[in-house]
Parts: sequence; structure tokens; C-alpha cells
Amino acid sequence: MDDVSLLLLFAVAVVPLVPTEIALIGMGVAAANGGDPFPLVLAVAAAGCLICDIGLYLVGRVGGAHLLDRMRARPSADASARWIGRHLDRRGVPILVLARWLPAGGTVGALLAGSLRWPGSRFLSASLIGVPLWCAYAGGLGYLGGALAEQSRLGVVVSAVLALTVAVVIAAMIRRATSASARA
Repeated sequence: MDDVSLLLLFAVAVVPLVPTEIALIGMGVAAANGGDPFPLVLAVAAAGCLICDIGLYLVGRVGGAHLLDRMRARPSADASARWIGRHLDRRGVPILVLARWLPAGGTVGALLAGSLRWPGSRFLSASLIGVPLWCAYAGGLGYLGGALAEQSRLGVVVSAVLALTVAVVIAAMIRRATSASARA
């Protein structure tokens, strides 16, 4: 690969609401097949996502409630905002980490944390945990799929099963957190 692909990945990761996972999965596949080194791909994506998070947090501090209201016109963003909002006060950092796997969850979480005037250090700690985990998940799916697809068609099946398994585990964790807060 060349530096242009890494630059494009970084640009996609920095822009909110652009589907970074598609670019990251694709770069993971390319890395598995002799492209840029996988750790470099993850580092570039994580750097872009962190910059995006910090920017959204700052926007949230200045006037993010209005932007968040506009985003909530989309049903997926509204559902994410409601779930994050219900759990953010009680569970804070872990909720922002988990929110990354929700549709528009990273964007909504950063805006919400900023508009709720979370301390910057607390938000940054959540982002420094969540961003690399999410990047490793998305990029790792691409890398695994690329490595296995090179050997056989089994790679696509294994990647899909792995993605489904991770999604089910995360959904179960979210359901458990939701039911625990409903009982409290």
C-alpha cells in the first residue's frame, strides 16, 4: 500500500458520522494481504478517531445539545442517545466505551459528555480505552477475514460468525446493564 491509503483512513476517522468501520475493515483485509502493517493501520485509525472524539467533546461543551437534538432525528442516533443518557451518570466511562459499538454511539457519547460538562480528563480516559478497542475490533475483523479468505472461502464465514458473536456479547452486556439499572 502507499501513504495515500493511510491518509484516507485518517481522514475518514476524523470526520464524524462517516462509516470508519468500512474503511478500517478494508484496510485490515489489505494488511492481511501484504498491505500496510496492521499495527500502523490501527494506530492511524485510532489517532483519527481520538481527534474526532476530542473535537466532538469540545463542540458538546460549547453547544452540543442543539446538535445532539438534530442528530436525534435519525432513529439509530436517537436510540443510542437514549441508552447512553440513561446509563451515563451511573456508569460513566464504561458506558462511553461500550457506546462505540452502538450506531452513532461514539459521536453521541462524545457530544453528550461535552454537553453534560464532563471533566475533560474523564472523557479522555473513556476515549483512550474505547477507541483502540473498537479499532482493534473492526480492523481485526478485516485482518482475520483477509487472512482466512486468502486460504479459502472459510474466511468470510469465520469473520461473519466472529462479528456476530461479538455483537451478541455486546448486546447481552448492554441488556444486562439496562436490566440492572431498571431494578435499581
